[in-house]
Amino acid sequence: MEYLIGLDLGTGSIKTVLFDRNGKEIVQQAQEYPVYQPHNGWSEQDPEDWYAAAVATMRYVVAESGIKGEDIKGIGMSGQMMGAVLLDAQGQPLRRAILWNDARTTESCESVRRIITDEKMMEINCNPVRPGLTAAKLQWVKENEPEIWAKTAHILLPKDYLRYRLTGEFATEVSDASAMQLLDVRNRCWSPFLLDAMEIKESQLGKVYESPEVTGTLTKDVAALLGLTEKTVVVGGASDNAAGAVGTGVVATGRAMTTIGTSGTVFAYADQPMMDKKARVYTFCMAVPGAWHFMGSVNSAGNSLKWYRNLFYSDDVEYEQINRDALSSKPGANNLIYMPYLTGEQSPHFDLQCRAGFVGLSATHVKADMTRAVMEGVTYAQRDVLTAIRESGIEPDVMRMCGGGSKSPFWRQLMADIYNMPVCLPDMNSENAAALGAAILAAVGCGMYDSVQEACDKIIVMREETYAPNPALRKKYDAVYAAFDKLYPQLKDNFAEILSL
Repeated sequence: MEYLIGLDLGTGSIKTVLFDRNGKEIVQQAQEYPVYQPHNGWSEQDPEDWYAAAVATMRYVVAESGIKGEDIKGIGMSGQMMGAVLLDAQGQPLRRAILWNDARTTESCESVRRIITDEKMMEINCNPVRPGLTAAKLQWVKENEPEIWAKTAHILLPKDYLRYRLTGEFATEVSDASAMQLLDVRNRCWSPFLLDAMEIKESQLGKVYESPEVTGTLTKDVAALLGLTEKTVVVGGASDNAAGAVGTGVVATGRAMTTIGTSGTVFAYADQPMMDKKARVYTFCMAVPGAWHFMGSVNSAGNSLKWYRNLFYSDDVEYEQINRDALSSKPGANNLIYMPYLTGEQSPHFDLQCRAGFVGLSATHVKADMTRAVMEGVTYAQRDVLTAIRESGIEPDVMRMCGGGSKSPFWRQLMADIYNMPVCLPDMNSENAAALGAAILAAVGCGMYDSVQEACDKIIVMREETYAPNPALRKKYDAVYAAFDKLYPQLKDNFAEILSL
């Protein structure tokens, strides 16, 4: 039997899963690492922490499985998007990585917009200039840490730093590179115009591959450290959301996925590089060659519930009481609305200055109402993204759900009711969808399957149960969603004013 490793480099931890070629999980291991917040709104990590965690978890799964190193043929990597890892000419990090949810780049984003208009960026990158994407982070370093920028020889995304440490290769792939705002998304290559405008040399960036393509093999030292061989290939891999889409079989027209992890994402497959004319969602390259996807992210999805749990349910590690309490409150949380903007928001507002809040709180509300409001508020925010996707011409048939939130039967039904569409789950540990997607890409790269679609059709099995929307609740949820949808425009200026106090 042939085996594959899927690495999922998340914000809070890395998860490493060993699969056989049929997608069966053999053994998994996870390791956490810290997030540094030296200033309000900043979010950074040490790339060395990622590498140490990757090595530790891979060594564990290889040793624990008892499988011979030569039988583990490939490694696929999934990674948190939109980060910035800056290395010197010797390949050493010049500073901590700036993460996807870092909120310092509002002014730098405007600098990028002066350099490259939204219209030109849309023409090439299929997305307007955005503060959360990598280009704005690079501009921030230029403007605020010129001594660091002067020494920058290599610019990598988080998972691509791991690739460099494992293989010695500076490379990336199209799904993750799309969010750097340096890629020609239609033609799936670096844009000479964008690089020239941003004063970035192509030599500073990794070679661009398709997600299932082989980008290198393990170095001799790393192979020995991990118990693998120098023939173990490392494929392009994918951004966390694109890998999760592969891991849930969202690789054909009509398919879509919602994931609830630290952030929350709604993701829909497209066979053309279509754009949302109102620029509420991203258009990126899909991990399937020749395909693209719509994607919008809610910055604080599962993170909202984790924050709330830490404050009010500190002993509820598995969220069991939270789910019971949420179920005990009425749909609409007794007219209480939660806005899930703890760390600003991406889609559809793209405002890093907005903040979270409960609206409508009264003396009649109890903790269970607040609990339900948090879960509903996250789902309303994700419906914002789905609405933009639908209005752009993509109408999914059913929503596939994955991520930590998918463990909650209550949240599955809540999503079906608020989205007003059926929700289903892969017949697997849905928290490992991104790792499985990365492993599937590795399987294709190793020649076990001819295409990503073929691999998914043979590996991905959906559960029999489907969560159908409750018609009796549609009117209620539509009314609360309409009220939710009006809050951000009314409070936008207030958020900025509060932050400036």
